[in-house]
Amino acid sequence: MASRRRVQVVAVVLAGTLLALRCGGSSPARPAARPSILLVTLDTTRFDAIGPDASGVETPAFNQLVARGRRYLQAYATVPETLPSHTSMMTGLYPAGHGIHENARYVPADRPVLAERLQHAGYRTAAFVSSFALDRRFGLARGFDRYNDESPPAQAERSSKDTTDAALSELGAPTAQPLFLWVHYYDPHAPYAPPEPYRTKYASKPYLGEVAAMDEQLGRLVHAFDRVVTGPSAIVVVADHGEGLGDHGEAQHGTLLYQPTIHVPLVVIGPRVTAGVEATPVSTRRIYDTVLDWAGIDAPNSLLKPSADIVLAEAMKPFLEYGWQPQVMSVDAKYKAILTGTMEIYDLAADPGETRDLRHDAAIAQPVRAALESYPIPSPGAARAPAALTDEAKQKLATLGYIGATSAPVVRKDAPRPVDMRRIFPLLDQASGLFAAGKYAEAAPLLEKILVEDPHNLDAALRAATAYSSLGQDGRAVAMFQKAAEISPNSSDVRTYLALHYARGKDWPRAVPLLEQIVAESPDRLPALEALAAIRVRQGRIDDAFALRQRIYAQRDPAPAELIELGSMAMDLGQTPIATKAFERARAQQGPAFTHDLELGVLYLADRQFEQARDALDRVPSTSPGYPMALFKRAQVSVLLHEPDAAARIALARQKADATTRDLIARERLFQAVR
Repeated sequence: MASRRRVQVVAVVLAGTLLALRCGGSSPARPAARPSILLVTLDTTRFDAIGPDASGVETPAFNQLVARGRRYLQAYATVPETLPSHTSMMTGLYPAGHGIHENARYVPADRPVLAERLQHAGYRTAAFVSSFALDRRFGLARGFDRYNDESPPAQAERSSKDTTDAALSELGAPTAQPLFLWVHYYDPHAPYAPPEPYRTKYASKPYLGEVAAMDEQLGRLVHAFDRVVTGPSAIVVVADHGEGLGDHGEAQHGTLLYQPTIHVPLVVIGPRVTAGVEATPVSTRRIYDTVLDWAGIDAPNSLLKPSADIVLAEAMKPFLEYGWQPQVMSVDAKYKAILTGTMEIYDLAADPGETRDLRHDAAIAQPVRAALESYPIPSPGAARAPAALTDEAKQKLATLGYIGATSAPVVRKDAPRPVDMRRIFPLLDQASGLFAAGKYAEAAPLLEKILVEDPHNLDAALRAATAYSSLGQDGRAVAMFQKAAEISPNSSDVRTYLALHYARGKDWPRAVPLLEQIVAESPDRLPALEALAAIRVRQGRIDDAFALRQRIYAQRDPAPAELIELGSMAMDLGQTPIATKAFERARAQQGPAFTHDLELGVLYLADRQFEQARDALDRVPSTSPGYPMALFKRAQVSVLLHEPDAAARIALARQKADATTRDLIARERLFQAVR
């Protein structure tokens, strides 16, 4: 019986996947007049922070939309984090269906996303997002004719005003196609720093000041959309998740599943939408089907149609980062339930603050219980950040407060419930922020305090070990690595970080067997590959280092300095095409700062690409230490190209010769026949 329930619930969780895959390439039946559609997603916006029932804040733009459309009083995000929540809206799937449980993951390429289907149906598609959490690299840009994710230099987010300014340029572009425009605002996300006049007006509640400032820009955007779109139109405004603001012990979001972070505002305006309010619980994942429905594409889970959808949500971050109990939530017409080791049940109508757990006095419907108990829990290995995530990307995410785990957690039946660990939430946030900022001396003692409160927290142990290693405190580092090994004796993460500790110090030979074993077991383990490549250079095994570097750069894009190093290795090993490509990629990225044109010229000459060799050698400045060699090589190229000034170039090479080139010039047979 339990097996049958699991099959049924997995079908619910993955609902829409097969339909999306089946319909992604088919030609939809198109109605005569399909609406242009505006989707606005409000990051980190609580249900009670915007709209006619909000307290302590004025949001006239959103209120006007509520008066025009249908407001959903019980709308729920699928997960209280930005990327996974948006992925549900863009795929129609719960996180267990699309596989994104945290930020900084990559949406699978085999999951059709909303813009792809609309683009195929003849829509012009454009998106303007305000946070690096939705950067194009993570996969939601697929299907958009224009995906604007630009932020100010060295920043990971932009204001709703800047995003609106950019979006208005798209609305000004003439088109005969219906438009799908997605605009994402990030303002209410911590830290809260609203612009004036909202900074002053909401000085005691800056979070609400951010919401009010965002609402002003929402008004600008909707006004422009209404003015530009002359045919039928539709608008959806929804939050991706809320914000704790201290309720239930959670300052921000991502850790718990109580109403402040998972209950979101949602208003829908458009064809076949009856104005008013809807009290039936709905999931924001249904936005996907709703938009497709307007576009004339079969969409059984549309909000425009009746549905018996079981509303679910998850918060797997504490499980994936600390090994605490996984959390799954359901809401039906009577009760909200949270399964996290034990079942919590709340009557939201009577107890909107979720202060009275009715688990001993109430029972949830059997289909809902089955959905909770059979919800697929992600593998602990999903905790690791993808190999392709660069250090720059990690730093940008850290500035947004998203600091992922360093290791797969220790999973155990007696793990604590996240809500029971709320006393250390501030400690976790502070320690993670300091660690991400490289303030290891301040982070390390806090991480040790976390281990006192949560002795099985492998992530804290490894961060503490890494912090002490970075501080050069080898004894403390090794002791903390031993602690990590006690927590998880068979952890490849512990062995990896211990190997990295040895690799950066005088005991680097001790890292070699560890790294070799790790790379053999996990060929895509990027930190181990990089450390082993550096050691191979120390050992003088350049061919091995070169092979490792190629494996590394197959997983992530190399920085210019890494391309130059790769090019130099390839050049030493006689791998001319690879060396040339590496140097050219570095030149394209560095522009005028590139200083390896001599190497490029030599490579092109060796490959008998004389024109390219000429151009590269001509770029070598006279101030370069390699200028005499560049002149010598340029004279060779001149002879091979039969240039009329070849003799003058040979003479210049002789005039500027140094100890190395003087003898080369004297023995060069190409020069002997030139007069």
